[in-house]
Amino acid sequence: MTMIRIVRIRVFAMLAVVLFAVAARAEDKSLYQRLGGYDAITAVSDEFIARLATDDQEKRFFIGFSNDSKARIRQHLVDLVCKSTGGPCVYTGRDMKTTHAGAGVTKADWDHSLKIFGEVLNKFKVPEKEQQELAALLTPLEKDIVEK
Repeated sequence: MTMIRIVRIRVFAMLAVVLFAVAARAEDKSLYQRLGGYDAITAVSDEFIARLATDDQEKRFFIGFSNDSKARIRQHLVDLVCKSTGGPCVYTGRDMKTTHAGAGVTKADWDHSLKIFGEVLNKFKVPEKEQQELAALLTPLEKDIVEK
């Protein structure tokens, strides 16, 4: 084997190792990072809340809240998603069962809100893999939020 060929093989091997390492690091990123971090989660949360608050089926859940209460709900949502996806946030809100007790959220309301959430994720071009991971985080919450 000539020296040039050996050098080429070594360069190719090193390049392959580097590319593999970069690909592995991309896979090691948390869902929080892959979603785009805090600002992206905030943008999606703001759009989701705005859509729920103006939707004919869902808006009844937002009636009677002061602007301050609405801002607190928004921050709790952002913090919960941030924390749940591996971000640095701390969720200080109550558990979902306590928070939604007495609200009368039905299975139809739950399903409709998930449909809206999916539309918002699509609007922000969230990739399918990340959408599926978010869905896996949301699914267990249904039992604590849906009352009827």
